[in-house]
Amino acid sequence: MPNQCKAKTAGEIGPAIDPNKCEGKENCVRVCPYDVFEVVRMSDELYSSLTLKGRLEAFIHGKKTAATPNVDKCMNCGLCVAACPENAIRLERFEG
Repeated sequence: MPNQCKAKTAGEIGPAIDPNKCEGKENCVRVCPYDVFEVVRMSDELYSSLTLKGRLEAFIHGKKTAATPNVDKCMNCGLCVAACPENAIRLERFEG
């Protein structure tokens, strides 16, 4: 997949996950060639910060959400964005 990547170096651009939309289905984990993602259980703090609809959906899906522990490895290929059935991932440029 590296030929599809738009970033010149890892860590310039990476995924931002909307926890109000993410249902933790792991599509992003499966398609990412750089091992950027993992699915984790939401912290109580994150869960309580969600909208009412977001809390309901998170509860139904076991309070799972995608996390990006290796975001510095992202090469901006966009496979995660395309694979997310909830449209919960967008790519953003990192500051600094």
